[in-house]
Amino acid sequence: MIRIEHRTIGDVHLLDIEGRLTIGEGTAGFREAIHRVIQLGGRRLVLNLAGVTHMDSSGIGELVSAYTTMSHLGGRVKLLHVPPRIREVLTITKLATVFETFDDEAAAIGSFQ
Repeated sequence: MIRIEHRTIGDVHLLDIEGRLTIGEGTAGFREAIHRVIQLGGRRLVLNLAGVTHMDSSGIGELVSAYTTMSHLGGRVKLLHVPPRIREVLTITKLATVFETFDDEAAAIGSFQ
């Protein structure tokens, strides 16, 4: 089960994600949330992963898909509060060099300026 709360601060969209970002319901809900942001015209996206308890390869794939889709639209995706286990996976897969990550929400939002 995954729960995603959508907030905006200025023109930055934040998705607070809680639960398991895994194949099936988790990734489907995540994908829908990304598409909602895009439909609203959002091009600056921060994914708050503080509440993510588990992420499998399909979850990683959805992160990459969100990054790619947003990049093609001229936007950017940044990660906030990445849990240690997920940070480790991002490092192993070399995605840590692709995603800008932050431990402070204000810094993540300010990085778009």
